[in-house]
Amino acid sequence: MSAKATWKVSAAVMASRVLGLAREVMFTTIFGAGAALDCFQLAFRVPNLLRDLFAEGALSQAFVTTFSKKLKSEGEESAWALANKMMTLAAVFMSFVTLAGVLAAPWIVDLLTSLARSDNSHRVYSPQDIALTVTMVRVMYPFILLVSLAALVMGMLNAKNVFGMPALSSCFFNLGSMIGGAAFGYWMDPAWGPRSLIGFSIGVVIGGLAQLVCQFPALWRAGYRFAADFQWRDPGVRQILRLMGPAVISSSVVQVNVVVNSMFAVHVGAGAVSWLNCAFRLMQLPIGIFGVAVATVTLPALARAAVGGISEDFCPTLAKGLRLVAFLVIPSTIGLAMLAEPIISVIYEHGNFTAHQRMETALALRAYGYGLVFYAALKVLQPAFYAIDKRWFPMLVSFLALGLNLGFNYLFVYVFGWGHESLALTTSITASVNFLLLFLAMRKFAGDLGTGALFVLLGKLALAGALMAGLCMLANRFLFHDLAGTKLLLKLVCLAATIAAASGVFFLASKLMRVAEAEEALGMITRKLRR
Repeated sequence: MSAKATWKVSAAVMASRVLGLAREVMFTTIFGAGAALDCFQLAFRVPNLLRDLFAEGALSQAFVTTFSKKLKSEGEESAWALANKMMTLAAVFMSFVTLAGVLAAPWIVDLLTSLARSDNSHRVYSPQDIALTVTMVRVMYPFILLVSLAALVMGMLNAKNVFGMPALSSCFFNLGSMIGGAAFGYWMDPAWGPRSLIGFSIGVVIGGLAQLVCQFPALWRAGYRFAADFQWRDPGVRQILRLMGPAVISSSVVQVNVVVNSMFAVHVGAGAVSWLNCAFRLMQLPIGIFGVAVATVTLPALARAAVGGISEDFCPTLAKGLRLVAFLVIPSTIGLAMLAEPIISVIYEHGNFTAHQRMETALALRAYGYGLVFYAALKVLQPAFYAIDKRWFPMLVSFLALGLNLGFNYLFVYVFGWGHESLALTTSITASVNFLLLFLAMRKFAGDLGTGALFVLLGKLALAGALMAGLCMLANRFLFHDLAGTKLLLKLVCLAATIAAASGVFFLASKLMRVAEAEEALGMITRKLRR
C-alpha cells in the first residue's frame, strides 16, 4: 500500500467532503433545520442509500476485487471485456431500478413517515409536506443510475492505480448539485419557499451526471473503450454478482441504520432528521478523508495479495491500513467531540439555523463520535473479506448489527423516551460491534494482524489524545463560552487556532513516542517542502 497514494486520495476526498459540507450549509442557511429541509433529507435518503449499497458499496467492492485479479492473471484485454459487460449490465438494471423507484415513490414516502403517523401527538408533516417529498423522490431517483456507472468507472481507474480523479469526482457532484440546484431552485421559487427544494432535487441529478462524466478523460487515457456487451453469462460477471449479494447486506449496516434512524427521528419531532443529518455530515469528514482514502488504496493491493490464496503480503497490508486509520481518525474524533458546538456554530449557525439547533446537532455529533474510529476502520476491514472470498461472514455479522440497531432504537425512543441523540448512539454501538466481530474473524481466517502493535499504538494515541483533549477543554472555557454573542470572524479565527494547536500537540506527542505513522507523515511533508 502506497502512503503517497493514500495522502493523495485523502486530499481529494477532503476537497469533496468540504464541498459536501458547503452544500449542507447552503441548505441550512436557506431553509433552517426544520420540517421543510427534513422533507428533502427524507426524499434523498432512499436513492442515497441505494448509492451507498449498490454503487459505492457492494458493486464497487465486488468489481474492484474481481477486476484487479483479472488484470493480474489474464491481462488488460480480458479485464476491459469484463468492464464492458458490467457497464452494460449496470446501465440496464439500474434503469429498471430507477423506473421502479419513480413509480413506487408514494409507498416509499409512506414507509419513511409511518412512525410519525403512528402517534398523532407527533404528527409534524402535513399532506403538502408528504406530496412535496413524493415529488422530490421521483425527481432524484435517476441519480442512482448515474452514480452506479460512476462507481464502475471509479473501480476501473483504482484497479489501474489511478486514484486522483476518481476521488475528486465527488467534488463535481457537490458542485453540480449546488450550482444546478440553486439555479433551478431560484427559477422555481425566487422566495426560496418549499417548492424551490424541487430545484435542488434536479441539482442532485445534475451532480450525479457531473460525477460520471468528469472521469471519462482519465478512463480514456487508461485504455478503456466502451462497447455494449450483453454476454452476461461470463465467469467474471457471475463472480461479481456472487460477491455483491453478501456485500450488499454487510456494507449496508450503517447506511440502513441511518434510514431507520431517520424513520425514528420523524417520530421524535420536527428538525430531528436535519439535526442528525448535519451531525452525520460532520462525522463523514474524517471517515471520507481518512477511512475511505485508506480503503481505496488498500483494496486493490489486498485483492492482488489474495490471488491464488492468502500471500505473506496480505496481513501486513491490512494491518498497516488499520493502524493508519487509527492514527488519523482518533484525533479527529477527539476534536469533533470536544469542539462540537464551536464547529457547528461556525459552519451552520447562519441565516435560519438557530442556537437551539446548534445545541441539538452537537448532541448528535458527540453520540456519533463514540463509534467514529470503528466506522472508519470498517471501510478498510470489510472489503478484505471479499478479497479472500469470505464474503458470507460480514453478511452474517450484519444481521446481528441490524437487529441491535432496531432493538436499541426502540428501547431508547419508545421505552426510555430519549431524544434524537440516542439514535446517533445506536449507530456508534452497531459500528463498534460490527468491527470487533469482523476483526476477530479476520485474525482466524488470515492470521495475526499485528494486534500487539495495534494495542501499543492505541496506548500511545490515547496519551497524545488526552493532551489534545485538555487543550480543547481550555479553549471551550476561555474562547467559546459565549458562542451566540461572538462574531463569526472571531469564532472562526479562534476555532482555526485551536484546531491547529490541538493537532500540533497530538502530532508532536505522537512523534516523541515514536509512532511510525507520525514519522511517515512528517517525512512526506518534509519531502514536499524540499521540492
